[in-house]
Amino acid sequence: MADNSILNSSISVLHGPNLNLLGQREPGIYGVLTLAAINEQLMADGLDLGVRVTCFQSNHEGELVDQIQSGIGAVDGFVINAGAYTHTSVAIRDAIAAVQIPTVEVHLSNIYRREEFRHHSYLAPVVVGQISGFGAMSYRLGLRAIVAHLRD
Repeated sequence: MADNSILNSSISVLHGPNLNLLGQREPGIYGVLTLAAINEQLMADGLDLGVRVTCFQSNHEGELVDQIQSGIGAVDGFVINAGAYTHTSVAIRDAIAAVQIPTVEVHLSNIYRREEFRHHSYLAPVVVGQISGFGAMSYRLGLRAIVAHLRD
C-alpha cells in the first residue's frame, strides 16, 4: 500500500556501462534478465510503493553525470548501478555529492567477492547505502531502500 506522504515522489534508476547487454553478457555473473525486464519490474514495484520510477542507461560517464544533475528539483531519490564507473569515476561521485539527492548504490554481483579492483567504490562515501550480490533483486531492494529512506 502506498504511503501518501511520498505518493508524488519520483525515483530515477540509473544504469551504467554495459548494463544494456544484460541477459547476454556473462549470464553466470549478471543473470539472464534483460535490462528491459528489470526496468519493467522496477516500474511495477514503484506503482506498488506509490512512487514514480524512471530508468536511464548510458555507456557514457558524462551522460550519467548530466542525468544526475538534471535530478535537481525533478527527482527525490536515485538508485544507481554505475557498473565499472563505480570503481573509477570521481565525476559521478562528485555529481551525487553535489546534487544532495539521496542515492542508493546497487550491484548485481557481490563486488567484494570479485577482482580486487572491484572492491573499492568511489560512490560509497556519498550514498545512503549499498546493496550488492542479489542479482536483479539488488535493484528491487535498492528501490525499497530509497523509498524507506525518504519515508523516514
